[in-house]
Amino acid sequence: MTGIVPIKRALISLSDKDGLDALAQGLAKAGVELVSTGGTAAKLRELGHTVRDISDLTGFPEMMDGRVKTLHPNVHGGLLAVRDNQDHVAAMEAHGIGAIDLVVVNLYPFEATVAKGAPRDEIIENIDIGGPSMVRSAAKNHEFVAIVTDPADYEELLGQIDGQGGTDLAFRRKLAAKAYARTAAYDSMIASWFAFADQGVAYPDTRFIVGKKSQELRYGENPHQKAALYLPLGPSTPGVAQARQVQGKELSYNNLNDANAALELAAEFREGPPTVVIVKHANPCGVASGDSLLDAWKQALACDSVSAFGGIVAVNRKLDGATAEAICDIFTEVVVAPDADEAAVATFARKKNLRLLLTGGLPDPARGGQTVAVIAGGLLLQDRDNGMLDAAMLKTVTKRAPTQQELRDCLFAWTVAKHVKSNAIVYAKDGATAGIGAGQMNRRDSARIAAIKAREAAETYGWAEPRTVGSAVASDAFFPFADGLLAAVEAGATAVIQPGGSIRDDEVIAAADEAGLAMVFTGMRHFRH
Repeated sequence: MTGIVPIKRALISLSDKDGLDALAQGLAKAGVELVSTGGTAAKLRELGHTVRDISDLTGFPEMMDGRVKTLHPNVHGGLLAVRDNQDHVAAMEAHGIGAIDLVVVNLYPFEATVAKGAPRDEIIENIDIGGPSMVRSAAKNHEFVAIVTDPADYEELLGQIDGQGGTDLAFRRKLAAKAYARTAAYDSMIASWFAFADQGVAYPDTRFIVGKKSQELRYGENPHQKAALYLPLGPSTPGVAQARQVQGKELSYNNLNDANAALELAAEFREGPPTVVIVKHANPCGVASGDSLLDAWKQALACDSVSAFGGIVAVNRKLDGATAEAICDIFTEVVVAPDADEAAVATFARKKNLRLLLTGGLPDPARGGQTVAVIAGGLLLQDRDNGMLDAAMLKTVTKRAPTQQELRDCLFAWTVAKHVKSNAIVYAKDGATAGIGAGQMNRRDSARIAAIKAREAAETYGWAEPRTVGSAVASDAFFPFADGLLAAVEAGATAVIQPGGSIRDDEVIAAADEAGLAMVFTGMRHFRH
């Protein structure tokens, strides 16, 4: 049974009036009586449509600056009455309540008002009361009433009316689901504004995480897992989720996750020289800054060309054709850039499966906000790791202080280590990673793995020695024992940057002094799990 309900009366109240003329024309063509509120009624008349004011239904004028206009039994009775319930029908007849078969509503622009930086009083005035009430009433009674909250549904609505004389039950159920999602999202944004912006509470008792589906993905981390990408409602930082896909096959969950990891690291250098980041399985496997993107690409690739195969590349500035040609020399899944010139776009066009994502900008690495992780039975929320360092914040703890070059390499290695899964060890020299050890269960093994990769790179490129010789090494957390530091000494590192804070700091410092290393403490760690 389709449950088709003819539409005889429609109540329209819109803050966003896009598509209103075509909607009204289609409803009028079907003989539907239009009832509307102040601004929408005025717009309908301006467009040449016949419309009945809401005050004709309620017997009351709009009052209190429009705060009170639809909150009336003649409106909500017309929406909530169960049409095949004789008691409801009798009540309608006794009180002169006419049925309303269709409600078309979009809500006061609360999000846009907040986004433009409006004063508090204006924000409060843009909290809709009557609109959500009508939406909820109509959605609850969807067996008999159609509720449209999204202009994208106007076409299907008019098609149903024109083709079958009314709306069918399946369509009304879909509309009701969208309607409750809309009011839930709307209320959650209001509650979040009160907590975060108005009251300054970073972790309120009830936390809302709301997004709108942007696209369904091919699958999740594995083919047997479904996945989708959701975008936050309201303003957002430029990122992979908002990027324009210029070309390439459909993105997967892993593509987006890895591309985000690459872009977030590239953004750390957004004020610096041309920088290239290569990521594999959410870990950087090569990062370098250079005089040009092409130079940076070559240096980043040299760190670990084996892992770079099938990886993700992000750059911190407009991508040029020469760099694109070099990237195409190896198999690359995704390239992320703020922009790309015509030559770069044309070069990638020859690789039909390679995805090119243009973000239009880089996220601010110092921005605030929170990250979310799902655990069994709950959510873990924390502040973003936006900790930043400069040379003035470092404390030299060894007899020898680092040279200026060692200091630059220490800071470069530290910046990369922030984006490597713990336990993280990063060797860097002359603005390029020399070896990266990620995600090991102990720090010594990470140091050794990074050194092994550096020796393999030296063999591949025919270098006289690995680039770890004369490098700086960063550890994302303190060395609990001297063994990790000694592995770095064996690899040829001459400077160390680490948080400090271990009960064995004195032992580690003594080992560094004995080896002639310079070591600085940051007082900040960068665990990344």
